[in-house]
Parts: sequence; C-alpha cells; structure tokens
Amino acid sequence: MNYNLIIADDHKMFIDGLMSILKDAPEFSVTTTFKNGAQVVKYLDINGVDDLNLLVTDLTMPEMDGIELNKIVKEKYPSLKTLVVSMHIDGQMIDKLIRNNVDGYVPKNAEKDELLDAIRTIIKGEKYFSAEIKRAYTDAMFENKKQEEVNLTEREKEVLKLIAEENTTQEIADTLFLSKHTIESYRKNLISKLQVKNLAGLTKHAIKMGLLDS
Repeated sequence: MNYNLIIADDHKMFIDGLMSILKDAPEFSVTTTFKNGAQVVKYLDINGVDDLNLLVTDLTMPEMDGIELNKIVKEKYPSLKTLVVSMHIDGQMIDKLIRNNVDGYVPKNAEKDELLDAIRTIIKGEKYFSAEIKRAYTDAMFENKKQEEVNLTEREKEVLKLIAEENTTQEIADTLFLSKHTIESYRKNLISKLQVKNLAGLTKHAIKMGLLDS
C-alpha cells in the first residue's frame, strides 16, 4: 500500500535529506513540499486531504509556524496525521502541540530508523514521541505543577508583572501607591515564594504564568 506525505520546512537541506531517507521506504510518496504553514493551508483548502496521509512539519517557519499549522489542520482536516520534526525541544511547545492533537514529535537529529518508525507508527493510527521529547514534556509538566502549587495574591501578581516589565522599585511604588519599603518586601517574598535567585527568575515565572500577556 502507498501512503502520501506532504512536508513543510523552510530549509531545503532538511527537505532534501528527508526525501533521501524516504527513498528507502517505497511505501511512502511525497506529494509536494512547502516553505511555511500558510502555503500548506492554502493547498489543503484547494485540494483537500482525501489522497493524503501525513503532514511532516517543522516548528519555526515564516508566515505561519508549525504550532499554528497543526492547530488549523486538526480543526479543519482531522483525518490528516501530523508529525513535527524540529530541533527545538521545548516542553511548553510540546504541551501546546499535544493539546491540539499532534500525532507525533521527533527531534531533527533523530536517526533515520527512528524517523521511519515514527512515520509508520503514526500512519497506523498511533502516537509517536521520541524519548527526548517525552522527557522534555514531563519536565515541563512537573515545572507547571510546581508553579500551580504556589498561590500568589492579586497584589503579588501585580508586583511580579511590574518587575518583569523592568520597572524600578520607585516606579512600582508610584504605580501601586505603596512605599519603596513595601515593594522591596514584596520582591523578597516573591523570590522566596517562587524559589528563584534573582529578578531574571521572577521574570521567567511571570512569563510562564502569562502575566505579560495582559
């Protein structure tokens, strides 16, 4: 049986390398390739997915990245399987992809046999995540759980947000109508409560908590 794949990656070298690997697996055919997610969506909207089995995509691409592409594909064309192949091993990214029903994820430095195994596994209807991806995801979920266990008051969140936005102690005090001494106390308590060493650690927590999105 023959299975049809499409590939999205803005690096021709990777596409050429993947095409070379697939030559040793005659059951797979590459229908076409794309440089970004927007091109993929446009193609699928015109041609549909009836003759396609798997989308292999990078994460970082111009115009539309792999996270957004996977989300759109799974919403509009759920029958099309998706495999992310990327050099970015980030637990939070992996979590986003899993929440949007990605079928698999392997790093770009994966061995040829693992890549083919991932493709075959996904086409059979199963999920495939390499050991490295699983570790990164588990570590990220553990970190998220630790953060969830730390309850900050609304005032502490306000102070943390302003710290992360690089405001000085005096500027934060003026914004919140508090004294510099009170802000310093909040800063020390936040460092202790979040178990970080410095302002960079506080900023990292603020980003993970989504405080800078508002």
